[in-house]
Amino acid sequence: MLSKKALEKLNVFSPQDLLYHYPSRYQDLTRVETGTIVSSRNLYTRTGKTIQKIIIRTKFANKEITYFNQPYLVKTLKPGVKISFSGNEYEINGPLIHTGRLVPIYPETKGISSKMLRRQIWNLLQKNSIVDWLPDYLKLKYQLINLNSALQKIHFPKNQADIDQAKKRLAFDELFLFKLNSKLNRQAWLKQKSACQFELNQEKILQFIGQLPFSLTSAQNRCLKEILTDLSKKQPMNRLLQGDVGSGKTVLAAIAMYLSFLNGFKSALMAPTEVLTQQHYLSLKTMFKNTGLELQLITSNTKPKTLNPKANIYIGTHALLFKKIPQLGLLVIDEQHRFGVKQRSQLLTANKITPHLLTMTATPIPRTLALTIYNDLNLSTLDELPPGRQPVKTWLVSEAKRLDAYHWISQKIATESHQAFIVYPLIDPSESETLADVKAATAEFEALTAHFKDFRLGLVHGRLNPKQKNQLLDQFRKHELDILVATPVIEVGIDIPGASIMIIENSDRFGLAQLHQLRGRIGRNHQASFCFLFTQNKNPEAIKRLKYLETLNSGIKLAEIDLKLRGPGSLQGFRQHGFFNFKLATLTDLNLINSVQSAVSEINRLTPALKNRLKEYKIHSYATSA
Repeated sequence: MLSKKALEKLNVFSPQDLLYHYPSRYQDLTRVETGTIVSSRNLYTRTGKTIQKIIIRTKFANKEITYFNQPYLVKTLKPGVKISFSGNEYEINGPLIHTGRLVPIYPETKGISSKMLRRQIWNLLQKNSIVDWLPDYLKLKYQLINLNSALQKIHFPKNQADIDQAKKRLAFDELFLFKLNSKLNRQAWLKQKSACQFELNQEKILQFIGQLPFSLTSAQNRCLKEILTDLSKKQPMNRLLQGDVGSGKTVLAAIAMYLSFLNGFKSALMAPTEVLTQQHYLSLKTMFKNTGLELQLITSNTKPKTLNPKANIYIGTHALLFKKIPQLGLLVIDEQHRFGVKQRSQLLTANKITPHLLTMTATPIPRTLALTIYNDLNLSTLDELPPGRQPVKTWLVSEAKRLDAYHWISQKIATESHQAFIVYPLIDPSESETLADVKAATAEFEALTAHFKDFRLGLVHGRLNPKQKNQLLDQFRKHELDILVATPVIEVGIDIPGASIMIIENSDRFGLAQLHQLRGRIGRNHQASFCFLFTQNKNPEAIKRLKYLETLNSGIKLAEIDLKLRGPGSLQGFRQHGFFNFKLATLTDLNLINSVQSAVSEINRLTPALKNRLKEYKIHSYATSA
């Protein structure tokens, strides 16, 4: 019996989930021999280890198979037992599952081997017939095999053609369910009658824009028009605002929140980190200085914990999820893909009225991909930086030129009052920083302190508490530090106008989109800014990829290149359960995307089987997003 706890580590919560736990590869064990066991015995070494010697009589000769440290085998592989074997894989009795075929190898976890999974999946496929929920006319039109055949062929294929047919059908299913669910969500959203239809007070909006210390770009004006048009409708807005770091998303959110205030409603802005939340709070406080609006910051570390009923705008982290905000007319979610499936809807459903929803992301996403992922949202794109912003000059630096770069940076800091970030990647590829990451950054910090001995250095990483992080960032902002050594904790939400130099160590370990976001932390004033990409990787492909940053300053263009070179997993922040959880479908397969888009548009009514499958799909998405 497979351990329930171990299976859940593989995202297997039911027998059906086990059928959708696909092989990661196949081992060719088609050349199989059969015979009868003549003898089996354990041999013991001087160190206490055991060797199992199994002699098998085949049609042509006796053969010996050797195993190590599996003394229990001699109780199973007894003389006289019929056996099938291929290499060191064997099986006795029953049909050939582990030998004599293309044998599936699965993602495993402690206590669960591929052999155990293979047996369970084989039994399930023999006992169960899965209801094929995809309408016959779609299978015929897009040349897809039925679901039972696809599951049989993905797990126990006879040849590569079987695998290809199965993957085509099952990848289609993944994207089809995702897009159909998004379509239905969008339809349900549009049917809702919002009690917070805003009246557009053009005179006061123009006055607010006029008192800003900068002019809006043409891209900002275009996106603002789209947002204001949505806010004036009866249906609640559901819009994604996408734009590069520094493109001016926050000011558009501020204008929308000001309109909410003019209409007698409250607004909330939710961000994934305390650092980013603090940044938004300070920015909005400045923008609303002369408007009479009252702001409240809500995080797990701020006091008071209760909502101030006089506040017009609440700005917070996940802590906002547990607050019921009366008269909430507008919800703004920044870096929304970093919140789970349930979390994103919690504030929307906490009130009787449905607030308008504006989500924002600085993660550059190619438009075709964005429309695939966010096809339940309207999309606005800021593709222009504010005037006066200079492109960051970027150079790929070889290890031989490191000391020259250090010397140049030292001169810039000493003579022109520049400030610098030095960024180290995570050692562990997970999204959270480990103690090993912190130790590595700390060790490098000590070496850099010795090298830049004439300057003031600070170290910031994800293991510091919010107060420590904010204190260091505040020191850097006030020019009390010259150099800030950091892990990618600075990637989102850090605004230090005086920072104009960045070194990114081991830059080959980052995606192009993430590197572009990191360098977006500098170049935020009128001072010339410089980014140095250090790498010890001499692979020509790695060098070629990094060279794109020397000539391109568009996050979207870099993301498109990244998508082609590294696949959709390189888009920072999208690897989250229940959202981007495709096993076979790939968002670089435009033929698949177009076919699925067309198929979804043809669905006019849901059959009972399709309804049930969609229900299961939603339950599984929520289960894996916890």
